[in-house]
Amino acid sequence: MANDKVSIHGAWASRWVFILAATGSAVGLGNIWKFPYMTGLYGGGAFVAMYLVCIALVGLPIMLAETLIGRRGRQSPVNSMRSLAKESGGSRYWSVAAVIGMVAALLILSFYSVVAGWSLDYIIGMGQGNFSGISAEGAGAAFGGLTDNPWRLTLWHTLFMLGTGFVIAKGVVAGLERSLRIMMPMLFVLLLILLVYSFTTGHFMQGFHFLFHFDPSKVQGGILAAMGHAFFTLSVGVGSIMVYGSYMPKKSSIGATVLTVGLLDTLVALTAGLALFPIVFAAGLEPGGGPGLMFVTLPIAFGNVAFGQVMGLVFFVLVTLAAWSSSISMLEPAVAYFVERTGRSRTAVTSMLAVFCWVVGMGTVLSFNIGADAKFFVFANDGFHLFQWGAEGGKNFFEGIDYLTSRILLPIGGLAFAMFAGWVMTRDSVRDELSIKSPLLFNMALWLIRVVAPIGVLIVFVAELTK
Repeated sequence: MANDKVSIHGAWASRWVFILAATGSAVGLGNIWKFPYMTGLYGGGAFVAMYLVCIALVGLPIMLAETLIGRRGRQSPVNSMRSLAKESGGSRYWSVAAVIGMVAALLILSFYSVVAGWSLDYIIGMGQGNFSGISAEGAGAAFGGLTDNPWRLTLWHTLFMLGTGFVIAKGVVAGLERSLRIMMPMLFVLLLILLVYSFTTGHFMQGFHFLFHFDPSKVQGGILAAMGHAFFTLSVGVGSIMVYGSYMPKKSSIGATVLTVGLLDTLVALTAGLALFPIVFAAGLEPGGGPGLMFVTLPIAFGNVAFGQVMGLVFFVLVTLAAWSSSISMLEPAVAYFVERTGRSRTAVTSMLAVFCWVVGMGTVLSFNIGADAKFFVFANDGFHLFQWGAEGGKNFFEGIDYLTSRILLPIGGLAFAMFAGWVMTRDSVRDELSIKSPLLFNMALWLIRVVAPIGVLIVFVAELTK
């Protein structure tokens, strides 16, 4: 049964725009610091092979499920799941999963904006030459000076949220599509510039070996890491891919498109490692993971190699573009839903939600300075406390929101979307959207969505909760 519905919000001009949008959503800060470091830590090429298997079994099937739900429903994730549940004779309460995803996306955006704002500060610092010849102590002090200053953090958080809201408010075609057509090619170009520069450092092969040495003995320790990153890296579980799928042309192949996005996301992460680790080794430093790599180790490296000031500027512009393309995807599902629900203009809805994210984000701003003693989820001798000031243990506001979203809400969303596409939607609807003519290939895709991916998400869920 053909589906001729059209989204009221607009449509992508082609499948390649969807690929740019979905890749922009998937490529974020984790691609730049987390995946390359995990690759080097857990066996290099052996880990990459394991990761690609996990992507195929967990990440891509859920992305496939989200995309087909979105294109079938042609509405915001909440209303798409509600209407498709009704069409299939399922419970309308399945839409609660989309509500959970939408809330998770807004909460993630609230702290993502703060962290992404750090890169704006470092663009200025690199441009002014503040990191030229800097020592480890100096780089640590510079980063500490930024996070200890709530006014500086608030400024960059505000500017980043304004940039995100500006793109979303202009609409699907004039805002999202037009910006992504500029942002994503620029991101790839900047990454290639850094890669070419890394060849000149004299340490490219050292960086290559760190990433791709094949050591199967280390893979076992990285299986859960590979599975978790395969789920989190593709931006599934929050409805971003679903709402992007609702703007996807009917004639486009969902399977080929999703596979392309997965490969591009992995390629960007590996290229980032090849571009950055030779620079780190050239400066005589050891590679590390986490924000410390981006905001402490790399500034030292850029400050102590030839043309480092220019390359550092290129790098932090790259980081900002990656964060920006991800942030707009987090805001879009909620904007689409409230436009449909209230009938208000896109500008008004975007403004309201951006302000909400900004206010919640101020909790993250204060987590690094005057609000650092505010602790949540505290397990003490006298029992569990949701909040305690100055308690030992527990999590600050930023850590609490991160824990709630990444370890609880995202896995719940991903699991629910896969189960909905696999078990609630009719086989005819799924077959119509996937357009897979081979019965064998269709049954394999459905089996991955129905069984394999949900099991993988449950494993990730349990592993994340027990960390």
